[in-house]
Amino acid sequence: MNDAHHQNKTAIEGLCKALYDFDEQAVRAILGHLLSADAACHFSRPIGDVESSQLYDAVFSPLRFALPDLERRDMICIAGSDHDKAAWVGCAGHYIGIFKTPFLGIPPTGHIAHIRFHEFFRFENGKVVEIQAIWDLPELMMQAGVWPMAPSLGREWNVPAPATQDGLNPPVTHLEHTSASVQHVVDMLRALQRYPSQGGVEVMEMELYWHPHFSWYGPAGIGSSRGGDGFRNCHQQPFLNAMPDRGQYPEEVSHHFFAEGDYVGVTGWPNMAQTISGDGWLGIAPTHQKITLRSLDFWRLEKGLIRENWVLVDLLDVWAQIGVDVMARMQQLASVRPNYMMYHNGGVG
Repeated sequence: MNDAHHQNKTAIEGLCKALYDFDEQAVRAILGHLLSADAACHFSRPIGDVESSQLYDAVFSPLRFALPDLERRDMICIAGSDHDKAAWVGCAGHYIGIFKTPFLGIPPTGHIAHIRFHEFFRFENGKVVEIQAIWDLPELMMQAGVWPMAPSLGREWNVPAPATQDGLNPPVTHLEHTSASVQHVVDMLRALQRYPSQGGVEVMEMELYWHPHFSWYGPAGIGSSRGGDGFRNCHQQPFLNAMPDRGQYPEEVSHHFFAEGDYVGVTGWPNMAQTISGDGWLGIAPTHQKITLRSLDFWRLEKGLIRENWVLVDLLDVWAQIGVDVMARMQQLASVRPNYMMYHNGGVG
C-alpha cells in the first residue's frame, strides 16, 4: 500500500473508531475535517443523497437516537486505486445497539439489533469527495418482524467477519499480487456474463474462480448461501432467470474495482442495469422494465480462488423503481402492533 492509500485508510479508521466509541463531538469534528465541502454523499433508500454538511444530523443522529448505545463494528477495511487511478477506501461491518425508538419508521424491538453496512469513500488530496453507502435496512425490518416483502431464499443471519480474521489489516503483499486479485474478480464476472447467451452454466467456469466451499453473504431479502449449489439455488438462478440481459448496458453503469492483497472491492452508483423479463427474483413479477442496481461488494481470495463474498444491494431502491413503497407497506404491517402508534407519534416505551 502506498503512502497516500495508507493515509486515506488511517483517516477512515479514525472515523470508525469515533463511531465505535460514539463520541458525538469527535464524530462531528472528524466528518467536518474529512469531507470536502461539496462531497457527494450517496446512501441507500430511503436515506438518499445527503449534503456533506448535514451528514451527521441527517444520518448518524437519527440512528444514534434509535440505538442510544450505538456502536460501529468494522470487519473489513481496504484501500486502493481503481482503473482510473481514483483512490478508494471500502469498509464493511455492522452498527449494533439496543433498538429503543423507531428508525425510519421501523418499530423498535427493545433488544440488541444489527444493521450491516458497506461504505465506500473516494479521496482526492486527502479529502473525501464521494461516499457510496448501503445500510441493510431490510435486515432491521426482519429483526423487528415487519419485513413486508417475499421471504429470502437464502439464510438470514448475522453475517460473519472474514474467516481469516484479517479484514482490517490484510497481510502486506506485492503490488502484483493485488493487481492479480482484481483481475481474478474481473475475469470471473466476465465469465458469468457468458451465460445464457453463449451456452449453459458450464460456460461460467465457476470452478476456475470459486473455492469449492465458498460462502456468499447476500443482503437481507436474498440471504446467504454456501458452495456452488447453494449460490445457484438461492441467488444466481432466480437472478439470471429474471434478468438474462444483465451486463448488456455498460454505458449506463460504472464500476470501480480496487484491492488490498487478497481483498477486492467494487462499487458503482449504479453498477448494474438490466430488464426484469422473467419470474423468480424477490417474488417480483416480470414487469419487462429496465432497472438499475446499486451493489457494493467485497471478495476474499484464498490460494487463488474466491473463498468469501460479501454483497449488499439496495433492494428498497429496486422495489421503488417498479412502483412499490416498501417503507409504506412496512408501516402498514407494523401499525397493527398495540404500541406502534405511541412510538410513531413520538411517545416513549
